[in-house]
Amino acid sequence: MSHGHRRSHRSVLVRLAVALVALVLVASACGGKSSSSNKGGKSGFEGQKSGESGLADAGKPKRGGKIVYGLEAETGGGYCLAEGQLAISGIMVARALYDTLTVPNAAGVYTPYLAQSYSHSPDYKSWDIVLRPNIKFHDGSPLTAQVVKNNLDAYRGKYPGRSSLLFQFVLNNIDTTAATGPLTVRVTMKKPWVAFPAYMFSSGRLGIMAQAQLDDKEGCATKPIGTGPFKFVSWQPNVSLKANANPDYWQIAPDGKPYPYVNSVEFRPIPEGAQRVNSIQSGNINMMHTLSAEDISGTLTDLRNQDKINMYVTQDKTEVAYTMLNSARPPFNDENMRRAFAMGGNRQEINQITNNGLPTVADGPFAPGNVGYVKDPGFPKYNPTEAKRLVDAYRSGGGNPDFVLNSANDPQTVRLAELIQQDAKKIGINVKINSEEQAKLISDSIGGSFQAVTWRNHPGGDPDTQYVWWYGPSNPVNFGRFNDPVINQLLDQGRSEPDEAKRAKIYEDLNREFAKKVWNVWGWFAPWAVAEGPNVHGIIGPKLPDGSLPSTQLAVGHTLIGVWIS
Repeated sequence: MSHGHRRSHRSVLVRLAVALVALVLVASACGGKSSSSNKGGKSGFEGQKSGESGLADAGKPKRGGKIVYGLEAETGGGYCLAEGQLAISGIMVARALYDTLTVPNAAGVYTPYLAQSYSHSPDYKSWDIVLRPNIKFHDGSPLTAQVVKNNLDAYRGKYPGRSSLLFQFVLNNIDTTAATGPLTVRVTMKKPWVAFPAYMFSSGRLGIMAQAQLDDKEGCATKPIGTGPFKFVSWQPNVSLKANANPDYWQIAPDGKPYPYVNSVEFRPIPEGAQRVNSIQSGNINMMHTLSAEDISGTLTDLRNQDKINMYVTQDKTEVAYTMLNSARPPFNDENMRRAFAMGGNRQEINQITNNGLPTVADGPFAPGNVGYVKDPGFPKYNPTEAKRLVDAYRSGGGNPDFVLNSANDPQTVRLAELIQQDAKKIGINVKINSEEQAKLISDSIGGSFQAVTWRNHPGGDPDTQYVWWYGPSNPVNFGRFNDPVINQLLDQGRSEPDEAKRAKIYEDLNREFAKKVWNVWGWFAPWAVAEGPNVHGIIGPKLPDGSLPSTQLAVGHTLIGVWIS
């Protein structure tokens, strides 16, 4: 490890998971009111069908003004990205300050971004990345192959002076990296990696840092230097992070000038969802993100229908909310108890009560439209009678079906846990709720100190990106502790299979195996929304450099280069 000392194994794992695990399930939206005057669809999901409200009448983009963006949390640890602890709020900041080598487009294809092109050997074991010329970091230094190689090495724990957390596991299949020319990097794999473009720094967590930031022992976390559309100005933790438009940004807008359109951005962490909504309603902020179905289908929809805000809502390639089961501890080391718990929960009813029915109930980890999605993978149907029979048989055989359910301690998630508790009681299981702070919840999950926990993870995209979460055994971030030989084999096959139809079949089979073994009890696909002031436009952003449309996914943040204020 860096810094001249050894961290305890558990301490490293705690930091590892906090760094990249999607936020623990929070704000499941309890009982939100549905507006009767929706413009275009059910609750907030007209956004899926017609895009951002207010955009059609916005006119041409204008320059100037300031974005004040309300984030759901502060980012502890800062922005030394290989060592960062970035959930979605941190990703939003990182996407403003840094660029990635590739980005996903609306069709799910990973297109070149800082990279001008990429190619692979016939066996997919070697990848060449060609960078765009004449791109500069915010400190004026050039983007070169050597800097990109050094970034990649830092992420995989191979760069002197920089430590790595989860990325060393995510990128473990990389064997060597080399700068083969001024603007060309070659990455060689241990085994064929068809999905490498999905990892090729396409995540907002994997931006390219300047060499000066990489080598800054003291200031790497607090002095970000990227190539992004905004240049870092200042950061007062728990108050705001400020950045100004990059006048030398490499992407040019239709008016012939560099993006972005606005002059500056200020990110403000506002963890309380109601306060964030009140802030955009009062004009204290003019952009915000949320996954609270209560706010989306209630107050925010009402404000949008009154033309007081613009909003975009989507489930596109989103995360799945679920109850994660610890298969290494009773009672969920028994398949029949996992099945009983799944059959005993009325997920449709819970979704209606907690979320106003806004999200789509999930039967597997892959949302509709993703590779691997199956409409009916065979997940157990609601059947409390059969569930009770299995519970009674387990108890009669000497087993104890009662368990502790860990949850975040916010009121909405506690309410969700109580509904799960009530359904379990009906089938003969006594559930004790243990509500705790998010950091403790994650720590307990990493250490295996749980029987079941409310959780949210697995945003869409290439399904190979889930490899690190599900492969077993001895995987520190397979928090459910399952070791399924079928899933392991399918993950290996999907990683190296170049035929798209065969890959789809592989991940569909993986979906069915999850349903068959009931490793988790799936809840719903979490909707995300971005709301903005009535004079703010351009949430999704402009076309990508190759001319394709940008991804409409919000679960991993969104770009700010195309936002403008009329």
